[in-house]
Amino acid sequence: MLRLEHVSKRYPDAGEALSDVSFHLQRGEMAFLTGRSGAGKSTLFKVIAMMEQATRGHVMLDGQNITRVNDRKVPYLRRHMGLIFQDYKLLNDRTVFDNVALPLIVSGVSPQEISRRVRAALDKVSLLGKERKYPLALSGGEQQRVGIARAIVNKPKLILADEPTGNLDPDLSAEIMHMFEQFTQVGVTLLIATHDIELVERLGHRVLTLDRGRLIAS
Repeated sequence: MLRLEHVSKRYPDAGEALSDVSFHLQRGEMAFLTGRSGAGKSTLFKVIAMMEQATRGHVMLDGQNITRVNDRKVPYLRRHMGLIFQDYKLLNDRTVFDNVALPLIVSGVSPQEISRRVRAALDKVSLLGKERKYPLALSGGEQQRVGIARAIVNKPKLILADEPTGNLDPDLSAEIMHMFEQFTQVGVTLLIATHDIELVERLGHRVLTLDRGRLIAS
């Protein structure tokens, strides 16, 4: 599903952020990306999500090379990805429903289909009764679940989650991870960046470790 082949990323003033990174995630696989701050985790996510271009190497998504694509094709290819952030990145002046609907609106989906798919996504994260609330009226765990609903509403093949449990207590973190494991059962591939080594060890999924831009363990 996701394959990186000798991927490097060099910034003119900051040097090499990624160096010869190669790995492959199968369809429906869940893996953790670990490493100290500055190890290259965020850069790797940006390269996979086509926010940055790799200096060398190739990124393959479902057999398609997405390393250097026409800018007009990027929004279409991103529809196959779901992005989840530690700080939620919700629009506080929009309702829960509107936040989750945004990727579908951008994709030009019909209002009837938007309504159906948003409610289905909210149902998956147990927030169906809160679609008319605003983010600031929700707890941190509920806001993160809104972010997850937004990430899955387009039925992505790949989810990239950047520290999705960083602001949550252990019980909520376990709940979110259980939700992610359920997604893999329907073929979604997940790559989760985290500093929570205890959580990683407890769940027992594959671990990719970066150190100064190099993949040192897989």
